[in-house]
Amino acid sequence: MSKVMGGFLCSKYTLIGLNIFYIVVGIMLICLGTEMSNSNRVTNLPIVGGIVACGIFLVLISIVGIYGAARHHQVLLFFYMIILFLVFIIQFSVACACLSVSQSTEANLALQGWNTLSNRSRMDIQESNACCNFTKTTNSELDQKLSPCPLQCSGSGGCADEHCCPTCEEKILGMIGKGFQVVGGVSLFFSFTEFLGVWLTMRFRNMGPSFPTLNTFR
Repeated sequence: MSKVMGGFLCSKYTLIGLNIFYIVVGIMLICLGTEMSNSNRVTNLPIVGGIVACGIFLVLISIVGIYGAARHHQVLLFFYMIILFLVFIIQFSVACACLSVSQSTEANLALQGWNTLSNRSRMDIQESNACCNFTKTTNSELDQKLSPCPLQCSGSGGCADEHCCPTCEEKILGMIGKGFQVVGGVSLFFSFTEFLGVWLTMRFRNMGPSFPTLNTFR
């Protein structure tokens, strides 16, 4: 009897602790996605929005999991298990998409975002990142909206000078690439812990204390 009760309590508190860990992971995903969106003012990345959404859902479903594990609520644990598995699939897919984005796709996203910016926004980006124009050889569309270089980039040689500031394309692509790698890597790593939560919940639902209680039948 003591072994059965001990195994039940061990699984119960492990599941509660795992859901507390999920809350921390969810908040981390929300912060990472928000930070990437704020640091990269050129492009709006839907993939990053998917990571933020996964973080929000993970926090909410973890609260349900804590209550269901504490009360051994069969119905709540069932829906928790299903929703957590769906979050795992979505987060795993989004993480793989972040890690598989090619450099050409990143360049297209950066160019499209730069073309939609106002002249004032371009000046702010140039000054904050110490860069000059999007590329040294711009197309006709960019030439029509050419922004003056910040003071630290101006000189007799202009932006065609090899000693001038780097182009904003280099800076923007660096931020986009780093953001995709960090967000995708963190999301992929923690998505496997969610699969562990699904397995542990399935196991916990089939367990029970050595004596029937009212909570067991709820």
